[in-house]
Order: sequence, then structure tokens, then C-alpha cells
Amino acid sequence: MFQLKASFSPRGDQPNAIKELVNGIQKEQKEQVLLGATGTGKTFTMANVIQATQKPTLILAHNKTLAMQIYQEMQGFFPHNKVEYYVSYFDFFQPEAYKPAGNIYIGKKVQRNTGIAKMRLKTLNSLITEKKVIVVASVAAIYGCFNPTSYRKVVIHLEKGQQIDKGLIKDKLLLLGYKDNKKINPGKFQIKTEIQKIEKRNNHTGEKVRESVKIAIPPSQDYVGEEGEELAEILAKIKQELAEQKENFYQGRKFLEAERLEKRVQDDLKDLKDRGFCPGIENYARYFDGRKEGETPFTLLDYFPSGFLTIIDESHITIPQVKAMYNTNRKRLETLINHGWRLPSALDNRPLNQEEFFRKVNYILYVSATPGNFELEKVNYQPTEQIIRPTGLLDPALEVRNSVNQFADIMREIEIRISQGERVLIYALTIAMSEDIASYLQERFNQRVVYLHSRLEIFDRYQRINSLRRGFFDVIVGINLLKEGIDLPEVSLVCILDADKPGFLRDTRSLIQIIGRASRNSQGKVILYADEITANMHGAIEETDRRRKIQTEYNRKKMITPQTVHKPVKDIVLDPSIAILLAKAQSGKMNKKELAKLIKNLQRGMKKTTREFKFDHAIAFRNALASLEKSAGELTSKLKRENKLVSSITDFRDLTGGVYKTRERIHRHMADWRLLAIPTSWRRVAASNPN
Repeated sequence: MFQLKASFSPRGDQPNAIKELVNGIQKEQKEQVLLGATGTGKTFTMANVIQATQKPTLILAHNKTLAMQIYQEMQGFFPHNKVEYYVSYFDFFQPEAYKPAGNIYIGKKVQRNTGIAKMRLKTLNSLITEKKVIVVASVAAIYGCFNPTSYRKVVIHLEKGQQIDKGLIKDKLLLLGYKDNKKINPGKFQIKTEIQKIEKRNNHTGEKVRESVKIAIPPSQDYVGEEGEELAEILAKIKQELAEQKENFYQGRKFLEAERLEKRVQDDLKDLKDRGFCPGIENYARYFDGRKEGETPFTLLDYFPSGFLTIIDESHITIPQVKAMYNTNRKRLETLINHGWRLPSALDNRPLNQEEFFRKVNYILYVSATPGNFELEKVNYQPTEQIIRPTGLLDPALEVRNSVNQFADIMREIEIRISQGERVLIYALTIAMSEDIASYLQERFNQRVVYLHSRLEIFDRYQRINSLRRGFFDVIVGINLLKEGIDLPEVSLVCILDADKPGFLRDTRSLIQIIGRASRNSQGKVILYADEITANMHGAIEETDRRRKIQTEYNRKKMITPQTVHKPVKDIVLDPSIAILLAKAQSGKMNKKELAKLIKNLQRGMKKTTREFKFDHAIAFRNALASLEKSAGELTSKLKRENKLVSSITDFRDLTGGVYKTRERIHRHMADWRLLAIPTSWRRVAASNPN
């Protein structure tokens, strides 16, 4: 059963919210909404609902970073239960596409994250072997995966003392994606004639965790090749569809498309026959899954038992994502099919559409500080509210100011915040405005300012956010990227420019989300610069004032003085498995041997990424090592010497806004940063690259 472990109990209006939500599920209420203000402990409320209902749970988040944050929190709350992480395993993904206007074919290009791929497979294995599982996932959960029946069929079950056929087991393991290797590592195997012992060992320390009598070995890859008659039957169906589609092209006098399709599919058929696998095998998912045309694909949701609970976090964003995925994918595939790049059956390589998604889920809890109309309509606009923060922090004070001389006014406010060691966010309307404002504040007022928008890579965006938190910057100028799921307790002032302009960036829901960015600081304040108070502004101001009154009254009755809660800065560029181990070490739950192994791995990663000029990753490893000093005691002088190189990288990256990655860029901007301690080896590199 689920066992919730926490050093604190529900506070504020968490107890009432938990009771109301649990009662709703027990009374078979299929859909509920939790309207939880920013910083009120919504994740802890989710954990208590899971504990009380004892239902296997899927938690959907709208991006990988937020999913990882919730995953780590849930692992802390449920240390004795299976808590899994299921997101896209691509660090980079460019889908296959065709642009008819320019006759441009774009091949699929991906960069897989092997760590996340393993976590996905671990998720599927947990769901078929355990009854109580919590899975934190992105919308990758609605994309096709193994047929659960086929998955269970290919899992290899072994027992202690069992006599085995070496050849048979070897063939099965190879089919599941494992490799025969003398050195035993994850994904590798060796075979003896008898199973003498089954042990689970710590992958990082090699220590024995426990001994078992039985073991179930799952696949190590996404698709498992078929064998014998089943594969022959699949190939025959693909050949038949190829013949039919070629005939359609001939009748439409599309000879080029017919020739193109013939070559593509014949190559795939050869690979499937020889290796049981081919590039783009997912486009034949209909045949490997045994589905009919248009039939709903198998997804992560099919692995859950009936009656499971689905929690949709930041539902006002996640639900529109679920809706949009299907249509976007179908349009891309239709273009490929019409021009001979794929068979029509490729349309069944797709995510769930909205109707299919809601048919597969059972009990749904929508969670958001600003639920959308879609969710609120499900509960007749009567959500469960969680407004009071356990910390006593209030929603920020609001003030509307005229836009005349707004930058002079903002500078006065920034100076006040800097003197108090606090940070500032400025919200603009466009990318160009954010860049121009940042440059203006830098050049005119010599402020430590950086801009943030969607054209920056995700690692650059979060490096800038972390640099703000660490004090390398005082101000970030952004657009709409600083709303949901980002914890910035150092920010005490948010300035919203053009608050009276129409559009989704300044609608009531967006304004409330933006206002929430200043709610984690006891001195939180939001200034809306506008020439008039619009209906959207009025709605946001009215809702914020309503929440402040509830919070203030609660603090008065309980005699609570609001205080800012400071949290450690976490780097998102670390591999998820390393990030989890780091969190374990920081919480004091790791022994000395495990800690030494982790430090060694971090050192190795830091040096490797430094040599490869992957500065974001090097900084993340450096910061992780620094954070372990308290856990491990004094690090060795050798470690401190190794840390110097990345320290200089940190200075360079943080001061320049985290955007310089290559040797050429380092050289190009060297003249502007002469005071930095750039290593001698870098100077030699720069000298050899005069352009």
C-alpha cells in the first residue's frame, strides 16, 4: 500500500482540500478541480489524496522540468513505493516531414537520452509487476508504446535453481535489445547453464541491495522485433498495403510518388526481415500492435489497472497540449503519405485524440492556480480551493501606475530591491521588446540584466533563471516564460509593462499567473504599468485581493508572521538519474560509499563536459559538487583544484548571460571580458581561431 512519509502535516486549508477531494473520489465523482494558489503546497495535497484513496496514480505535467520537480517531491513523500518518471527520451527531436512547395524532405533527427529511455522502460515494468505505482509523466504519456499484452508476453521470467537453455535465453535477450558482453553493465548480459543466485545491486556502488527467488526481465528498447510466423504475417500485410497504395498513385498518375514509396518500403521490409527492426519502425505500429485501421493506439495509460487516478497539473496548459498533439501530428503525416514518403498506415502512429484520452482515464483531478473554463465547466465552476499558504505568505500587493516615465520609475524600484539583496522580473510583450529593454537597462543604467524568451535553448533559459537566483543577475526581462512551475523566492518585485494591452499575454488568467511569481517572498509586490484599468486587469486585481483577505485573516487568527522560504538552486541539465541521487545525498540518506561513488561520477562528468566545451553541463556538475560539500565534509584538495577550471567557466557563462558555447564565440567576445580568469589553454585555442 502507499505509505506517505513527511516531517510535517497538512496545514492552512490543505486539510479541508484533501478531505473534500477524497470524499469526491469515494463518492464516485469522476472529475474534480483543485484551485490552488501558487506556493500553497499543491503537490503535498496530491500526495495526501493518493495516500487516502490508495489508487495507482498518473500525474501529468506540461513539460519535462516540471515533471522532474514533481517526481522528486513524490519520491520524497513515498520512499517505500514505486514512483516512476515517464517523459520523451529525446534531448533533441526533429520529426520526419515534407514541404511540397520547395520539394524539401526533412529526415527524422533525434538525440536520445539513454537515462530517460531506461526510466521509461522501468515505468512499464513497474506497472506490470506492482499494484501500487505513481507515475509522473509529460504528454508523452498519450503517444503510442508497447502493446501491454505483447509486453507481458516477451518479458522473460527466471527462477533461482532453474536449468536454462543458453542458446534460447541468449536469443530472447538479444530480441529484447540486450547485448552479449564479457563486462556486465546495464543492458549487457552473460549466460551460465544454471541460475545460482538472483541479486539486485546498486548500479552506482555495486553493493547488494537484496536477494530474490524470481526475476522478470523486461525489454531494453522501445520496440521488440517479432519472430517466425508473426513477423512473416506482418511483412505480408505491409507488402499488400504497398501494392494497394502504388496502384492508387498510378491511377492518379503520380509515378514519382509510387517510385519513392516502393524504394522506401522495400528497404524497410529488408531490414525487418533480416534484423526484426528498421528505421522508423514506429510507422508500422498498427501491424506490430495488431490493431485495425484507425483503432486507438496503446499508450502508457493502458498499463494502469482500472479505477486509477489521473492528476493533471497546471491543467490550464496541459489540457490544451493534449488537444493539440493529435491534429498537429496528423497534418504532418498526411503530407508525407500524399507524396509517397509513408504508407497510409503511418497515420496510426499517433498520440491519442482528446476523446480517446478521456475514455481511457477514470478519476481525474485538475490542478491549477488558474483553471481553464474547460475544467471549471466539469464542476459547474465550483472548484475545491486551496488559498492559504502553510508559510503564511500572502499574495503580493498590487499597484497600478501610469506608463509615462515607467523606466525611470522601474529603475528606482530596482535599486531598492538590489539594496535588500532581492531580485526583479520585468514582463514585456514581444521578443524584440525584451531584448531592447535589457540592453537599455544595461547600457543606460549599468544594471545586471538579462533577457529571456522562447528563442533561447531550454538550457540557456534555465541557466539564466538559476543565475538570477544565485545573484549573478538582479533582473530578468521576459515575456510569458516565467509563469507556471518556477519557484523564485528571491524575486520580490514583478513589473508588468503594457498591462492594459489586449491579447492572451494580458488576459485575466495570464495576469494572475504572472502575479504569482512574487508570492514566494514576504516583500512581494507587483506593479502594473498601464494607461487604463481593463476588464482583464480588474479581474486579476479582484481575485488577488480576495485571496489576500483570506490569507491575512488566517494569519491574524493563527498569529503567523509571513517569512520567505529559501530553497536550494537546482540545475536541470544533469541526467535525471544523477539529479535523483544528488537529492538523496543532500537529504542525508546516502552512506559514505554511495556518496564517494556519486562524487567520483560528478567529477568525471565535470571534466568530460569541460573538455567538450559543454559549459551548461560543466556548470551543473560543478554546482552539484559544491552542494555536496556539507554532505561529504571537506572535499579533497585535488577536487578543489579541478573545480577551478569550471569556476572560471561559471564566471564567464554567468556574466555573459549563459550564451557562449563554442571556442569561436569565446574568442569573439574575449575582448569584452579581459578580467576573467580564462585558462591558458583556452587562450591558445582562441589565438588559433582569429575569425
